[in-house]
Amino acid sequence: MKKIAIFGLCIAVCIISCNNSDEIKNADLKAFEKITGLNFTEMERDSLIEGLEVALEDYEINRKISVENSVAPRLLFDPRPIGYENKAKQIEVKWNITSDVELPKNKNELAFYSIPELASLIKQKKITSTELTNFFIDRLKKHSDTLECLVTLTEELALKQAKKADEDLKQGIYHGPLHGIPFGVKDLFSVAGYKTTWGAAPYKDQQIEQTAEVVQRLEKAGGVLIAKLTLGALAMGDVWYDGVTKNPWDLSQGSSGSSAGSASATAAGLVPFAIGTETWGSIVSPSTRCGVTGLRPTFGRVSRDGAMALSWTMDKVGPICRSANDCAIVFNAIRGKDPKDQATVDYPFNYDQDLDVKNLKVGYLKDLFYGEDYRGKQNDSLTIETLQAMGIKFEAVSLPDTIEVYSLAIILEAEAGAAFDELTRSNKDDELVAQHKNAWPNIFRKSRFIPAVEYIQASRIRSILIEEFNQFIQEYDVVVCPSFGGSQLLMTNLTGNPCVVVPNGFDEDNHPTSISFIGNLYDEATLLAFAKKYQDATEFDDQHPEYFK
Repeated sequence: MKKIAIFGLCIAVCIISCNNSDEIKNADLKAFEKITGLNFTEMERDSLIEGLEVALEDYEINRKISVENSVAPRLLFDPRPIGYENKAKQIEVKWNITSDVELPKNKNELAFYSIPELASLIKQKKITSTELTNFFIDRLKKHSDTLECLVTLTEELALKQAKKADEDLKQGIYHGPLHGIPFGVKDLFSVAGYKTTWGAAPYKDQQIEQTAEVVQRLEKAGGVLIAKLTLGALAMGDVWYDGVTKNPWDLSQGSSGSSAGSASATAAGLVPFAIGTETWGSIVSPSTRCGVTGLRPTFGRVSRDGAMALSWTMDKVGPICRSANDCAIVFNAIRGKDPKDQATVDYPFNYDQDLDVKNLKVGYLKDLFYGEDYRGKQNDSLTIETLQAMGIKFEAVSLPDTIEVYSLAIILEAEAGAAFDELTRSNKDDELVAQHKNAWPNIFRKSRFIPAVEYIQASRIRSILIEEFNQFIQEYDVVVCPSFGGSQLLMTNLTGNPCVVVPNGFDEDNHPTSISFIGNLYDEATLLAFAKKYQDATEFDDQHPEYFK
C-alpha cells in the first residue's frame, strides 16, 4: 500500500525538481516531505528517485498532447446518496400568463417587467419581439459601460432571432413564456460566431465555434440572445480583463462574482434575465450583492456542454432573474438530460406557484441566525418573522458537523489546476489582472502540490458528507439559512444540493442583503415555490436601483 501512496505523490515531487535541475535529488524529496507532512527514510528516498524520473518522462510525453478545456476527465460525480430513488412523475406546469398586461406609458418601465408580463405583451401582440429586443439593446448600449458588465453585444444574432419569433407568432406558433424574450449569458458559454473570453486576458480573442447547450435550449424556447456578459476572470470575483463589473446599487462597489455581469445587468434592467454558473458561490454571491434572485440547481440538472470547465465535479448552471417565478420559467427551459454532459439527469420539475407552503416542513439554522453578528443579520431576523406571519412553522436545525468542510476545498483547487494546466506551464497566467496570493495564478500553482492520494481521499470524504447531509436534509422540504452563514455554502456546493437566494432588504449603506433556501436533491420546484410565496409577501424583488429606472 505504501508504494501505491508514494506513486501518488510523483506529480508534485517532479514539479519541484523539474524547475530546478534535470536530476531529482534526495533534498528535493525532503522538501516535498516538509510540504506534505510526510517522513521517508534515506533508503526510501533512494528507492523513490528512479521511479520518479521515469514518471517525469511520462508527464512530458502527456504534456505534448493538446487537451482542450472542454475535455472532461473520465470521472463522473454523482450527488445521489446510496439507494436514492426519484419516483416523481412529471405533471403539467401552468405559468398563468394573463392577458390583461398593458404597455406602460413610460416605456422605461419595461426594463423591470417580469417574464410573465413581457410574455403577455408579446403573446397578445401588444409589442413585438423585435421592438422589445431593440429596447433592451438600447439599454445595454446606454448603461453597460457604466456597469462594465458587457463583453459582446450579439445584436445581429438577436435581431435575427427576434424576427423569427415575430414571424412564428404570426403563423400561430408560440414556443411558451420565453417566446421573443431577450436574455444574456455569462461569457464562459460559447456561441458560434462570437468570441468567448472567459473574462481573462489570455483568452480575450478566443472564438469557439460551438453554441452551448443551455443557449440552444433557450433559443428553442423562443428566447433571444442579446448579450454575452462579464465574469470574473476564469470564474472568480468581478475583476475581468477590461475592468471591474459594478453593483447597480452602488457604482463604487464591484458586483461580486463570478457571474458578475449576469447579476449586474439583470438588476439594472439591461436584460430580463441571464444565465450564470456556480462552483462555490458564483450565483449566490453576485445575486446577493446586486439584489436579484438566483437559482443554483442540483448538480447535473442543467447541461454544461459548451461552458468553460473549472471543476468537473462542482460546476453548475442556473438562472439569475428578478424573481423566483422568473427563475422557475427559465429553469424549466434549460433543465434535462444532455448526452454531451454525462452528469445530467432527466427528473421531473413539478413547480406549483400556488403551493400551500404552510404545509411544508421547514427548518432554520438557528445557530447561524442568532450566533455572531454579520452583515444582514437584522434583515435575516425580519425574514424569519415574515415567514412565521405567513404561517410557516419552523424547526431549529443544525448542519452535520462531523466533517471539516473547508478541508475539502482541495477538490476544487486540484480540478481547477488541471483545467488550466497549460496556462500555468506556459506562464500566460501572468496576463491575468488579479495576481494576489488568493488569485487563480497562485491557486493553480498551489494545486500542483496536492498529492493524488489527498485529492482522492478528499473525494471519498465527500461521499461521506453526501450521505450525512442527505440524511439531514431529507427530513425537511426547505431549510432557511443565512446566505454566507457557517459552512453551508461550500457544503451544499460539494453535496450538489439546490439553493435559491432572494433579496431580503438593505443594510445601513443601502446595499442589498439576501436570504437562502436550501433543499433536497432535484427539488428545485419546492424551493422556488417557497421563495415565490416569500416574495409575494414582501416587496424586495420589486425594488430596483434608482439610477437605472
